[in-house]
Amino acid sequence: MKRALPDRLQARLLSERHRLPLWLPVGLAAGVLAWFQPRYEPSPWLALAGLILSLPILIAGWWRLSGRLAGSALLCVSLGFLAAWTEGHRAPPMPELPRRAVVLTGYVLSVEQLPSRAEGDPGSRRVTLSGVRFMTWLDAGMAPLRRDLKIRLRDDDGLVFGPGDRLRIRALLSPPPFPVMPGARDLQREAWFGGLAGTGRALGAAAFAPADDGLATASGLSSGPDEAGRHAEPHTPDADDETTRRNTPTDHWPVERLRESIAARIMSVLPGTDGAIGATLLVGQSGAIPAPDRDAFAASGLSHLLAVAGLHLGIVVGLVVAVTRYGLVSVEWIALRWPCKEIAAIAGLLGGAVYVVMTGLHLPALRSLVMAALVVLALVTGRRAASMRGLAVAATLLLLTGPSVLLDVPFQMSFAAVMALIVGYEVLRLPLMRLHGEGRLSRRFLVHVLMLALTSLLAGTATLPVSMAHFGEIQPFFVVANLMAVPLTALWVMPAGLAGVLLVPFHLEALAFVPMGWGIHAIVWSAREVASWPAARIAVPMTPGPGLALFLFGLCWLCLWTRRWRLLGLAPMLAGFVSPFIMPLPDLVVAPDGGLVAVRDGEQLLLAGHSRDAWFERDALAQAFARPLADLPVNGVQADGMQTGEEQDAGSETKDGEISCGEDGVKGVCVISRAGRSVLLRAEDRSDGNDLIPDSVCAGMDLFVTVTPARRSCAGVRTVDRFTVWREGAQAVWLRRDGIRVLSDRAWSGERLWVMRPGGHGIPNLPLAQEE
Repeated sequence: MKRALPDRLQARLLSERHRLPLWLPVGLAAGVLAWFQPRYEPSPWLALAGLILSLPILIAGWWRLSGRLAGSALLCVSLGFLAAWTEGHRAPPMPELPRRAVVLTGYVLSVEQLPSRAEGDPGSRRVTLSGVRFMTWLDAGMAPLRRDLKIRLRDDDGLVFGPGDRLRIRALLSPPPFPVMPGARDLQREAWFGGLAGTGRALGAAAFAPADDGLATASGLSSGPDEAGRHAEPHTPDADDETTRRNTPTDHWPVERLRESIAARIMSVLPGTDGAIGATLLVGQSGAIPAPDRDAFAASGLSHLLAVAGLHLGIVVGLVVAVTRYGLVSVEWIALRWPCKEIAAIAGLLGGAVYVVMTGLHLPALRSLVMAALVVLALVTGRRAASMRGLAVAATLLLLTGPSVLLDVPFQMSFAAVMALIVGYEVLRLPLMRLHGEGRLSRRFLVHVLMLALTSLLAGTATLPVSMAHFGEIQPFFVVANLMAVPLTALWVMPAGLAGVLLVPFHLEALAFVPMGWGIHAIVWSAREVASWPAARIAVPMTPGPGLALFLFGLCWLCLWTRRWRLLGLAPMLAGFVSPFIMPLPDLVVAPDGGLVAVRDGEQLLLAGHSRDAWFERDALAQAFARPLADLPVNGVQADGMQTGEEQDAGSETKDGEISCGEDGVKGVCVISRAGRSVLLRAEDRSDGNDLIPDSVCAGMDLFVTVTPARRSCAGVRTVDRFTVWREGAQAVWLRRDGIRVLSDRAWSGERLWVMRPGGHGIPNLPLAQEE
C-alpha cells in the first residue's frame, strides 16, 4: 500500500514519457524566477552547488525514472538560476546622470517617430543615443556611457539625420523612475536589462557633432562657460575616442537606415494612422500610432496586430513559400527533377529571417523564427515537425541566452498563446476534420470562420491573465474584432505591403501601399467600432506576481500533458485568474517622490498633492486600483462622493464619513478613519513643514502622513513624510483592525542590482586609469 501512490505516479509519467522533455524550459524558468525573488543579491554558489549535486543524482538514479527526473529538475533550475545571475551581473552599472540641463553628444542608434499631439501637428521624434558624453568640466576625460539614452526632440526640430550620425543636444535628463507603489511595474529593472541609462527631453535644437569632438566645449550651442560656471578645455582625440567607437555598435546602422527609409516612404503615401500602422507591420516602427487608435486596438483585443509576432511571420513565410513553390512547379522540367517543396520551405525561412531583421528583431518574432527553422529542418530531413517540441526548444534558447525575457510581456503572451493554439488544435483535430469533410464551398467558408473564431478564443483565453497583469483590463469582444481584422491582415494588408516594399527601389510603391491602406483603414474602423461598445474594456486591479505565476504553471500543466490528469491544471489557472479580485488593495499610497498621495474610497481613487511625474503616477495608480480618479478636496472643495458643509471652512467628508478634510481650521489636512484606525494626512503644505500641526489634531492618530518633511509635527506618532519616501521609496498603507501595515518599495524590492540608491542616484562615471 505504501508503494501504491509512487508506482501509480511513475506509471503515469512513463505513459507520458514523450512529453517529459517539454518540461525542461519550465525548469529553467523556475530557476530564473528563483534568482529574481530574493530581496538581497543571491550567491551564484547556490547554482553551482545545484549543478554539481545534480550530476551524482543523475548517475545514481539513471535506472529509475524518479532519479532521472530529480536530477534533471535540479540541473534545469540551477542552469536557469546561473543564467539569470550571469545576465544580471554582465550588465553595466547604472550611471549617475546630471540633474541639471546638460549638453551631450552621442551616436544615433535609432529614430522613432512619435504621434502628433494636435491635428495638423507633424509630431516629434525620439532618438536613442549610444556612446554618450557630457560636455562639462566635471566629465572631462571620462569614458562614454556604456548605456543608451532616449531623448525626445523638440516638435519644431527639423534636423535630418539617421543612425550612425553623431548629434549634440542640450537636454534635461532623468533616471528610470521608481515603482509607483510596492509590487507595481519596475521600470528600473527593465532599464537595467534593456541597457538603458535613462530618458530626457531636448531643450534646444539638435545639431551635428564632429566625430572627434567628444569633450569639446558647448560653444557650438551656447558660447561661454558651462553649467558649473567654468570653461571646458578643448578635447584632443585619444584612447577614449577609440573606446567610444568600440562601445558603439555599427553593424545595424545600414539596416536601421533602410527601415527608416521604408517607413518614411510608407507614411508619405499613407499619412496619419494608416501609414503609422503600415510602418509597424512592415518595419516594426510603431511609435507614430496616435494614442486614441492605440487605445482602440487595445480595447478591441487587436493589440497583437501592432506587435510583430508569429502571425506576421507566418504570413510572410507562407507567401514566400507559395510564390516560390508555384513558380518552380510551373516549369515542368524543374517540377520533375527538383525537390520543390523543400526549396520553397528554405526560401520561406530565408524570407522570414529577412522580415524579422527588418522589423527590429523583436522577441516574439525571434521565437517564431526559431520554431519555423525547426519545422523547415524537419521537412528537409523527412522527419515529422513537432510543433510543441519546437516551442520548447525556442523557449530553452531564449531563457539561456536572455533569462530576463521571462518577466517581459511579449515572452509570456507569445508562448502562452502558441502553446494554447498547438494543444487546442491537437485536441480538436479530428472533430474539425469531420466538420470540414468534402462539403460545398459555403460549408468550407463556415469552417474557416469557425477556425478563425477558435484561434482567437484559444489565444485570447490563454493570454487573458497576462493581459490583466500587465495592462489591467479585460476585452470581452476580442473574438468579434479578430474575425474581421485577422483575415484582412493575412489576405490583403500584408501581401500588398510586401509587394510595396519590393516596388520601393523602382519608386512604384504607391501602387501597392494605397491598396494596403484600404485594408488598414477597414481594420482601424473595426477596432474603433468594437472599442465603442459598452463594457468593451473592463478594468482589473493589480495582479500579484504569484497569481500570474500560478496561472502560467497551470497552463503548462494543462498543455504539456496528454492524459486526463492534465485537467488538474485548471485549478491553479482559476486561482491565478481570481487572484487580483481577492488581493486586498492598500488604503493609502504615497508616490515615490513623496508629492502625490492616493486614498482608496469605495469605487474611486482620491488623489492629492503635486508631483513632477504626476501624469505617469496617476495613470499607473488608476490601472493598479482599477478605479476612476478624483481629486481629494483637502480644503473643502466639492468632489465626487464628498459632502460639503454649508461653509467651506466647515470642511468636507465622504458619504460614509471615513474621510474628512479641512476640519478644525487646519488647511490641507484630512483624517482617514477606517477599520478602527485613524490616519492624519497632510496633503498640502506650502510651508515645507514649518507650520506645525496642533497637538489636538494629532491626538488619537495611529499614523501621520505628510507630503512635506514632518519636522516637529505630531511628535510621538508613527510618521511617513518626504524623507521617509526619499530613503525607502513609495509607501503603501493597509488599515486593519489588528493594526496598520506600512510597506515600502525598498522593503519589497530589496537591494538588487537594478534598485537605485535613494533619490535615484547611480554610480559616477569615473575616468579610466592608464592601465585600463
